[in-house]
Amino acid sequence: MSSNWYVYAIGFLGQLLFAGRLIMQWLKSEKKEKIATPSLFWKLSLQGAVLLFVYGYLRDDMAIMLGQFLVYGAYFRNLQLQGKWGESGVMFKIYVIGLPILIALYLLFFGQMDWEDLVKGDNISTWLIALGIVGQLIYTFRFIYQWVHAERHQKSDLPWKFWVISLMGSGLIFTYGIFRDDPVLIAAHFFGGIVYIRNLFIIRKSQAKA
Repeated sequence: MSSNWYVYAIGFLGQLLFAGRLIMQWLKSEKKEKIATPSLFWKLSLQGAVLLFVYGYLRDDMAIMLGQFLVYGAYFRNLQLQGKWGESGVMFKIYVIGLPILIALYLLFFGQMDWEDLVKGDNISTWLIALGIVGQLIYTFRFIYQWVHAERHQKSDLPWKFWVISLMGSGLIFTYGIFRDDPVLIAAHFFGGIVYIRNLFIIRKSQAKA
């Protein structure tokens, strides 16, 4: 598929939503001097995931699509654990539920790309596809780990291992983005890496005070 400006616009918009959640979470954590997990973090995550999934499809990039697909449920569950899903507006619910259903129906009945296209890729070497998928799996695992942690404690928060896994996965995806000449991934994970490191320092500082 063509890498036109609108494709990158969708990708950057999705990453801006992800960047917004990190900045907001970061600032709240700095203010409280401990890791904060506001409900807006999860709402922005849901909205950004939809756009990044579409971006991955338009870029013929299975790694991106897979990553967004796997963590979608974790975002929903954290909103529920915070008791904020019921309070969300109608338009927000339509966006994060209705739009993914429409996308799934489109891919099922009208999509021209098959799984062989995603796995092989005409201009992408096998090792690079593997790097992207491994990076996304590690990056995705952070929310699976967080989901299990949240269910165990019946509380939505972001423990220190979440940030360690984030940093590892982000580094791999950043490398993948360089080889793929993907400005969306490069910009997002460069900025993300800085935030992840800072959050680890905040955790360390708050633990030392405790």
